[in-house]
Amino acid sequence: MSFQKLSIIIPVFNETNTILHLLDKVLEVKLIHNLKKEIIIVDDYSTDNTLDIINKYQKEHPETDLQVFSHNFNQGKGAALHTGIQKAGGDYMIVQDADLEYDPEEYNILLKPVVDGVADVVYGSRFIGGHPHRILFFWHSIGNKFLTSVSNIFSNLNLTDMETCYKLMRLDVAKSLQLKEKRFGFEPEVTQKLARIPGIRIYEVGISYYGRSYEDGKKIGWKDGFHALFCIFKYGLFQSRKNKEGK
Repeated sequence: MSFQKLSIIIPVFNETNTILHLLDKVLEVKLIHNLKKEIIIVDDYSTDNTLDIINKYQKEHPETDLQVFSHNFNQGKGAALHTGIQKAGGDYMIVQDADLEYDPEEYNILLKPVVDGVADVVYGSRFIGGHPHRILFFWHSIGNKFLTSVSNIFSNLNLTDMETCYKLMRLDVAKSLQLKEKRFGFEPEVTQKLARIPGIRIYEVGISYYGRSYEDGKKIGWKDGFHALFCIFKYGLFQSRKNKEGK
């Protein structure tokens, strides 16, 4: 195994109810093979006191490799991830939402194919494996599976959960993707662009999912689903055609 540090990129926007608990859970995780953690938080111009809470937490944990960056105006989750990827300095990276829908204790599930030397990218699927899943919205699950199926058509992958937050990948690969989408189009864009890298080794593992309801603060909606579909066509069909015409 040749890498030593995992960059954990956390985009945040108005997460006062969950951010402290989430950070405690991230700090408590013991990574396999004694891998080091680098925590990169990007606040996307929160309008509550999320950033104040994070800054206080950083001062109270000076021994932790925790870096905080903030946007001067709200740009979207994708834009926060662009900043996080740019600032990260680890060997691999993983995306961690701040809302506690995903459990940091499962980082090691995604890391195993990497430390075994067989994977460059690992997706955490909410639809496979024997892990707990909160039962919420039927149409959300249908929508996710539909978007994944359409994405697979253009990427020629056989993923079960393209829209998952948990995507672990080599940081140099992430930095090379030239990502454009600033909001929830990040997931289909990164998937289509990863699929076009020659020789890339993509794995998928089952994870838990502790979903939030809209009353709990869930932000993504049906409009984001339509935009995700647009991004699949944009980066899957049209970008592929453009690349062929450019040759």
